Amino acid sequence: MKGILLNNLGSPDSTEIKDVKTYLDEFLMDERVIDIDYWKRFILIKGIILNFRPKKSAKAYRKIWWDEGSPLVVISERFTEKIKQKINIPIELAMRYGSMSMEKGIKNLVDKGVTEILLVPLYPHYAMSSYETVVVKAEEIIAKNYPNVILDVLPPFYNKPDYIKAMSDNIANHLRGFDFDHVLFSYHGIPERHIKKSDPTKSHCKLDGSCCERNSVAHHTCYRHQCFETTKAIAKELGLDESNHSNSFQSRLLKDPWLKPYTDFELEKFPELGKKKLAVVTPAFVSDCLETLEEIAMEGKEEFLEAGGTDYKHIPCMNDNDDWVDVMVSWLNDWNNK
Repeated sequence: MKGILLNNLGSPDSTEIKDVKTYLDEFLMDERVIDIDYWKRFILIKGIILNFRPKKSAKAYRKIWWDEGSPLVVISERFTEKIKQKINIPIELAMRYGSMSMEKGIKNLVDKGVTEILLVPLYPHYAMSSYETVVVKAEEIIAKNYPNVILDVLPPFYNKPDYIKAMSDNIANHLRGFDFDHVLFSYHGIPERHIKKSDPTKSHCKLDGSCCERNSVAHHTCYRHQCFETTKAIAKELGLDESNHSNSFQSRLLKDPWLKPYTDFELEKFPELGKKKLAVVTPAFVSDCLETLEEIAMEGKEEFLEAGGTDYKHIPCMNDNDDWVDVMVSWLNDWNNK
């Protein structure tokens, strides 16, 4: 019997510092998130970051927390429930980090008699710190505990026409009535070295502004290229021209070089360029979360207005939008009917 495991990032159980610390410990100790030698990662995370970051992060989570719980978890649950109403095979929701674990999700499917699982990483783009770590974790759990279970994985969907159409329609609906000067596509950042580590050719990715335009097998695992392709497709669908939209990358950590340009720098720069009415969309996320609700909708707005901007609009993610639900259902039905 077939079954589906939807998988998102995860969240602390609450905004209490101890719960945030537990979550950050698991997340930051993932070798695909902070990809340095274990002992260096151990000292950095457990000896330094976890001594101050949980308090700061707990404060941020409290700003966006809903009565029902973590927005990312609640939205993912709503999305899952809508899908369950439209498809007649076992479906479980799991998170890569936190108490809603992948181990529990896979066990629940197996307990229902599932012998073939479609893993659905809810990330449009490939990155070792998001899509890849989910796939590797699922493979490890199944190899260790359920060696007879077949695992299939939904590929990154950053350029699938039905996804692009749903994204574009969502953006257009929220832009209606907003007289913008510019649309900023703000993607979650990753260290530049991750791009080169994910390059199977070990030579194509130069981060030189042109490699993403030259056809290569490296594009199958290149986060930067895939982000740019998403923007191109949405801009074409919305009729945006090169002068009124651009890309940036947010949420950088530590002092390593991350993908540029940085979102916070762009927000401060736009008013000086006469772009004072700004809309910001976050296509790396399918569900609103800390990085969209706090970093972009709150902190980003404050930065932009303080720099001289006059109007700022955060475009929500697709969340449990019915069009997005229908797109996912169509993909799941295609897999189930193979």
